[in-house]
Amino acid sequence: MRVAAVQLNSTADKARNLGAAEALVRAAAADGAELVALPEKWNLLAPGQELVAGAEPLDGPSLTAARGWARTLGVRLLAGSISEHVGDGEKPFNTSVLLGPDGEDLAVYRKIHMFDVDVGGVSYRESAHEQSGEEIVTAPIGDLVAGLTICYDLRFPELHRILAVRGAHLITVPAAFTTATGRDHWEVLLRARAIENAVFVLAPGQVGKAPPYFDSYGRSAIVDPWGVVLATAPDGECFIAADLDLAGQERIRETLPALANRRPQSYTWPAALAAAHPAAHA
Repeated sequence: MRVAAVQLNSTADKARNLGAAEALVRAAAADGAELVALPEKWNLLAPGQELVAGAEPLDGPSLTAARGWARTLGVRLLAGSISEHVGDGEKPFNTSVLLGPDGEDLAVYRKIHMFDVDVGGVSYRESAHEQSGEEIVTAPIGDLVAGLTICYDLRFPELHRILAVRGAHLITVPAAFTTATGRDHWEVLLRARAIENAVFVLAPGQVGKAPPYFDSYGRSAIVDPWGVVLATAPDGECFIAADLDLAGQERIRETLPALANRRPQSYTWPAALAAAHPAAHA
């Protein structure tokens, strides 16, 4: 299967973002991609209150447009993530939607881990304007199973292991990784998640400045189950593509069967340790 990751420099201008996304999705499809992935907040990247104001329901204009692209081009399309409006007075979710070549929704994943950190001199508090999802999501894509994650989820290996145990061959990581952390952690984490779970990782990212303080690392990547980076994006808006060797993945899983050699019965937290540190093991 040929896959592509679209890299964007999204801003607060939705019309501009949708135009840039459509052009690159079309270019990736013309290059032969069967699955095209957009980055986190592809339709709107802005400060918290603007994200809340610009949140859309799943049948809103941004995802409606994405469904049309998928249907017209006959490709599977990961609509990165958008701020999903869920009701008046409620915080939106950060939501990724996987679309089939008929434009129908194959899976909906709401980001579980909120980006509440202090890096690069900026205090990020995603939980102040968005709420966490709870459901771990996989979905079939042709001959493989995809597991869905978003950005900060990359730092939580438990999530990726569960996706792999549930049958994922490919894990998607639409992101807006900060430059401050991306320089040192982005590729390392992508390769680690791929190696430890013998999965492909498809990671489309945001790149460049988005006022007032967003500075996205870019370097969108596609990684194979051995941890080899098949493609990396240069700086700027573009797409990258690679062919996934599914037979090669099976050989890796047969010859280095780390998933099959797991010992789940040995991983249970000791009761005494859990009692002493309930917050850490809840």
